[in-house]
This record gives sequence, structure tokens and C-alpha cells, in this order.
Amino acid sequence: MACMTTDSGANMVRALELNSWTRLQCFGHRLHLAIEKSARDPRVDRATSLCKKVVSTFSFSWKKKRDLSKAQTELKLPLQKLITESPTQWGSRLNMIERVLDQEKAISQVLKADKKTRHLVPSWQEIDVIESVKKALSPLKDFTDALSGEDYVSVSYVKPVLHLLKVSILHLDDEDTELTKTMKTTILDYLTAKYQDPTTDDLLDMASLVDPRFKTQYVDRDKTEGLQARAVSELESLLTVQAQHPAASAQPRPSTSTSQSTEAEQPPQKAKKTLASFLKTSGAAAAATSASPSLKEAIEGELKAYLSTPNADSEMDPLEWWKVHEGSFPRVGQLAKKYLCIAATSAPSERVFSTGGNIVTCQRATLKPDKVDKLVFLAKHL
Repeated sequence: MACMTTDSGANMVRALELNSWTRLQCFGHRLHLAIEKSARDPRVDRATSLCKKVVSTFSFSWKKKRDLSKAQTELKLPLQKLITESPTQWGSRLNMIERVLDQEKAISQVLKADKKTRHLVPSWQEIDVIESVKKALSPLKDFTDALSGEDYVSVSYVKPVLHLLKVSILHLDDEDTELTKTMKTTILDYLTAKYQDPTTDDLLDMASLVDPRFKTQYVDRDKTEGLQARAVSELESLLTVQAQHPAASAQPRPSTSTSQSTEAEQPPQKAKKTLASFLKTSGAAAAATSASPSLKEAIEGELKAYLSTPNADSEMDPLEWWKVHEGSFPRVGQLAKKYLCIAATSAPSERVFSTGGNIVTCQRATLKPDKVDKLVFLAKHL
């Protein structure tokens, strides 16, 4: 197992520590925490609270909904409903803010017509704050959606995304307000600190290396040689283990009933070793010892040839690329299989849990476990 992707749940973190397993922090969860940290500002809290009150006012009054639709028609605005924020999804707050800004004229017109709601009309200072928050957070929404997919490779995207956030998306512009600059800096500093862990950094570097679209493009130059040496060493160990146990997983296991009946009929007999078997064992060990340098040289040559090939197009599926080129780089392909299956976020597993929750309801609480497994499988694959 290469690693496990989890959020910050204390039980999961502790379980991985006890088993000495490598843990990759969920990128979506980290981004959510970074955004929450950047929003800890009295101005943002006040503006967000006002947006919630405005949405609540229109949500619980059919008259306000009717008046909003009339105002939207008069002002030639899209007939859209306001969006409520969900505490567990930072994107819902951004959606709420964007919708309030889009419908600000219609909202103000309806609220001003009622003495009881005039105090909820956003002031120009609050509009400026909301626009600053929108400018800082809007570009991040697409990255969260892209890295939360489950039908394509996502782990190798983490390094390029962090680089893109640093040089482009969260880069400070002269036109940014002071609040926007503060939020961008806070988010970038938080993500950079969380992904500076040596174990995590090595894992992401290796995933980037075996992705034909990126290879060493987003790896620090001073780490490139060390990364290649680590890849050669890991491949050498992996191939040596496979050579020692070539048919361990290929041998079919007899059924329980067959094996029990056989044991009952015939007592186990220890096979006698011949002199030829001892010579064969010692010869194989000597051959493995003498062949180890050549194996390392073969891996180094193949890795060098792989890195010298042109990078694949950024829109290409790396799994499809490896399906075509695995015959040319069979050893490096083993490393690709190990790392490219890692998910950058825990969203795919959480979707499975949500599917299970939708299947096992109060009205269907007596379903047997095997039946639930089949229904979840069908729900996810049909």
C-alpha cells in the first residue's frame, strides 16, 4: 500500500500512526480549512451574517419571494432563487455571496419597500467586502471540484495545483483590495505549510514523476537526482520481491470443503528434498546476487529513457498513456500502478458513504450487509 488519503479525523490519523502507514491529507479538506482561516475577519463575518439574514428573509416569506420575482423581471435580471450556505461546504458560502451580488439590485428594491427589512439592505461598505471575498475565493472552487473526481488520476495534480496557486491564482495583484490580499496570503501560507511535510512532499514528487504529463516539471531542481535515485531503489526492491515470489498470488487456493475432505482422507506428508533441489536453490541465490547490479542498471536506463520522452499533453489521461507505453517502460510502469491510484481527496469514499446512507434508510433498516454491498455497487456503477 502506498498511502491512505484521509481528512483530519483523530481516529483515522491515530490508526495510521499505529500501523506506520503513510497518510496523505485530503486536499479538499485542507483547502476548506485554509479558506475558513482566511475568513476569520470581523468584516467578513459581518458581511456573511448579513447575507444569511437576507437569504433567510426571502426563504421564509412567500410574499418576499413573489416580490423578488417581480423585481427581477422589472430589472431584467435572471429569475434565480437565493442560495443558503451549508456549514460543511465552503463552496456554498461562495455560491450564496455570488448570488446576492448578482441579485443585489432586486434584493435592495424589495427590502427597501418594507420598513421591517430596510436594515438588511447591504451598504456600499458591505458590498465592497463581499466583492473582495468573491475575488479571493472564486478561482479556488474549480480546483476543489477537479481534485475531488474519482474517474481519473488526481494525486499527481496536487503539485501542479500548488504551483499554479502560488504563481497565478493567489498571486497578489495591484488592483486587489487589502482584504483580498490578506485572504490570498493566508490561504497560500496555510497550504504551503501543510504540504511541506517531507513524507508528503516525497509522495507527491513520486506521483508527479510517474505521470507522463508532468514528470519532474514541478519538482524542485535540487531534489530531482534524489527523487530518481529513490525511484530506482524502490523499483529494485519491488521487482526483487516479485522475482522471489512470482506465483504467490497466481496459485489458486482450493476450496474449504475440498481441502478439508482431502485432509480427512490423507494425512499430510512432507516432501523429500533431493540433492538437485539444493543445487537449484543455491544456484538461484547466486544468480540473484550477481544479477542485482544489472537489474539496477536496467532500471536506471529505463527511467532515463522514460524521462527523455516528450511530456504527454496536459489533457491526456495518464492511465491511457501507460496502457499504450507500458511495453516500452515495464519497470517504471510498476511504479505508476502503485502511485497513480491514490486519490487527492477523500471525496470519493465520502460519496460511497452518502450512497449507503441513501440506501439504508429508516424504512429499509433491516437490509442484510451483503444486500447493501450489492445495492451500493449497483448505485455507483449503473
